[in-house]
Amino acid sequence: MHANRPFIDKANPEIYKAAVTAAQTTRKAAVAAGLDVALIELVNSRVSQMNRCHTCLSIHVPAARKAGVDQLKLDILSAWRHAEIFSDVERSALLLAESLTDLSVPVDHEAVAAEVGQHLSTEQISAIEWVVTLINAFNRISIASNHPTVGGKQLAAMLAAGGGAPPSSGGSAAASGGGSTSGGSAGTRAAEG
Repeated sequence: MHANRPFIDKANPEIYKAAVTAAQTTRKAAVAAGLDVALIELVNSRVSQMNRCHTCLSIHVPAARKAGVDQLKLDILSAWRHAEIFSDVERSALLLAESLTDLSVPVDHEAVAAEVGQHLSTEQISAIEWVVTLINAFNRISIASNHPTVGGKQLAAMLAAGGGAPPSSGGSAAASGGGSTSGGSAGTRAAEG
């Protein structure tokens, strides 16, 4: 028997739908906590960059740009610690993102919380941690499924729908927290990123 590499979002759509719902709820909580979409997309872009998820980068970098993130910040995002152009809130969000994404590096999470707590509320820290958790999950969904890079008309449709992921094959896109906006993959086999 020879099994094909599955698109896990299509193989188990009910699980994927639950992840999308969690992402949508997370984005709403982040905005309610006073975080803007630009910061959420900056975090989604950095996590996707760290995980080397080309699909999610092809979605979240343009979404960050559309949300108002300066192109220079996106250009030097991997070197944010050394660049003075990032605000204290952005630095705090990026520090949280990195501490929860690269698990090969030991992190004193209490020290991180104390540091970012100087610039973020408890609700904002929690919301960012949920955003990071979910974009990590969507990165892995796309990597496991070998989803393609998203661009052109498909990306334009996603951004026009107000989100950072492909429209669902069964419904419309809606803003989400973990970096996803759909209820499933588009027909071109792209998925949440």
